Amino acid sequence: MNQVLVVGAGPVGLSAALALRAHGLPVLLLEADPRDRERPGSRALFVHRETLRLLDGMRPGLADEITSYGRTWQTRRTLYRGREVYSRTYPPSTGTPPFTSLRQVDTERFLRAACERAGVEFVWDARVTDVQSTATGVRLTGEDGRVWSGGFAIAADGARSTLRHGLGIAMEGSHGEGFHVVVDVADIPGAELPLERVFHYEHPGVGGRSVMRVPFTGGFQVDLQCRDDDRQEVYGSEEAVRRWLPSVVGDGYAERILWVSTYRFLRKVAASFTDPHGRVLLVGEAAHLFPPFGARGMNSGIADAAAAADAVAAAAADAVAAAADGAAGAVARFAEARRAAALFNSAAAGEALDHLRPRRRIVRIKQRAAAALAPVLPQCGSWLEHAPYGPRGGAPVAAGGTY
Repeated sequence: MNQVLVVGAGPVGLSAALALRAHGLPVLLLEADPRDRERPGSRALFVHRETLRLLDGMRPGLADEITSYGRTWQTRRTLYRGREVYSRTYPPSTGTPPFTSLRQVDTERFLRAACERAGVEFVWDARVTDVQSTATGVRLTGEDGRVWSGGFAIAADGARSTLRHGLGIAMEGSHGEGFHVVVDVADIPGAELPLERVFHYEHPGVGGRSVMRVPFTGGFQVDLQCRDDDRQEVYGSEEAVRRWLPSVVGDGYAERILWVSTYRFLRKVAASFTDPHGRVLLVGEAAHLFPPFGARGMNSGIADAAAAADAVAAAAADAVAAAADGAAGAVARFAEARRAAALFNSAAAGEALDHLRPRRRIVRIKQRAAAALAPVLPQCGSWLEHAPYGPRGGAPVAAGGTY
């Protein structure tokens, strides 16, 4: 078979390339950045159990490599205006843990090494500017005039996907008001914070804004939920973070900031996950954008990548049928299943957004009442704990799991 082109060397593109090699298919991975690019920031933190199992299917032993480096905390804690309303500590897991937490740059490091061992061919400094899809294959053109051809292409080139734009596929959805500030902070050696995930509603130390703290290997991430009328320079600059961070995590951390960024709640899903010829498959942020709460982005993207590789392998196994079926074959089934999963995750993220940034006064009243009742009604504390992340159950069976 002709080589398969993968565009984008983030975690989703690397996973797609690895999955294709697991099927024995030749892969050319095109990345716009140079080989020695720097990738600051944790971005996606959690690699969940379903994802670890997918990665281990692509490269046996990879899940153990990632989990041996990452951190799996056992305690979840939720507070409301300075008072604890929920706490649960789980026993250490046996076998594959429910998740592991590490910075995205480290996840990419493991995936890239696995791809290199698997024989993926990389082309760096390869910025794609044009895509042409036909019934028999794909042709990509770079900004420097280079051309790459393949039987299929997997678009893992992110939220501003050149391939998606080139195919004329629209993103449909909405974005939330206001913004969040994300801060990566290095541990203080010998004085590490407890290994637990903490969500604090209306934290008194930051003027009643909600805050989440999540550990990762070597440090932790703080997510500050700003108000609709807050200005980014007041809360989102590194200088501003140095002012408010001690009130959230204590003294000594203002000089240990690794990375600061801001984000808004985006909920968008591509109108189609493939082109009319069924030759280009959209995965990850090229296909959908979710807010980071609930760890749906990278995990669903890697599920996309695995499903895309399966579809390409199925089409490659019977090239005659693939040419005859076009978008009605394995690729179309991939596109339908993964779009259904994306729509589920988008709706679930919407529920989380309604809880995190309630527009209706009744929601705030329910949160306040649940916090007051949590000491005598544990289910109220459990609701406050779980609601910010949206529902997990109910994902379409055809999508292949939670993501």
